[in-house]
Amino acid sequence: MLVALTTLSFTAGKGITLRLNPTKGKTYVIDSKTNQTTTMKIQGHAMNSIQKMDMKQSFSAKEVSNNSITLSTQIDAIKMAVTTMGVTLNYDSENPQNNSPMIANQAQEFDAIIKKPTYVTYDALGHLTEADDNDMSQLSNVIIELPEEELSVGSQWTFLKTQEIGDFDVSVNMIYTVTAISKKSVDVSFTGTIDAKDISGTYNGTASINAQTGIIMTCSLENNVSATVSDQGMEIPLTITGTATISVKEQ
Repeated sequence: MLVALTTLSFTAGKGITLRLNPTKGKTYVIDSKTNQTTTMKIQGHAMNSIQKMDMKQSFSAKEVSNNSITLSTQIDAIKMAVTTMGVTLNYDSENPQNNSPMIANQAQEFDAIIKKPTYVTYDALGHLTEADDNDMSQLSNVIIELPEEELSVGSQWTFLKTQEIGDFDVSVNMIYTVTAISKKSVDVSFTGTIDAKDISGTYNGTASINAQTGIIMTCSLENNVSATVSDQGMEIPLTITGTATISVKEQ
């Protein structure tokens, strides 16, 4: 009991200041796996669409100064399967012979961004200051806005995050809580509440932030969203539920 209390006291008093500080020239690879179910109710009938997507994205720091970090990033591979009414459509950038002809247009859009470098610039607190267009980028899941203050176990910070859910771009009020601190990482839990007209929902999950670089190295999250869309004069309620796991490795 005495040992446990001593350890708890030491951990609780331990502080750390997080800053975005990737190693210049080093390549980081993001692996993300998402599962999303969209349910629409049309004239009393429910229709489900299930989407599974695996994505690999790499990034490296081209310029790193006291308050400006420029990253070069690209989507390296996408694998997706969408099942609706018992029919599954597939896309695989690494095995295009398996792509479903019915999604040829979307496949062309994906093909156009595979291995196409774009550039993103942040300040040391993870605020996005400049970015090329890249709607499918996973960087917002591994680079988040960091607090100025020193953190200890139990510390919290908040920021507003823009997130794409299905066809919606929504703002999410995020709250991060520090659950553990070590020399290598800062572990956090987080919750998010969507702030948008006609859309409501929540996020929750956990993440581990590298103490030296300020980059999230592992993350798991769940989301639950409700919305109403209009189609040919009909109001169609829908729900979107999803899970995601994200990991980052240094090369």
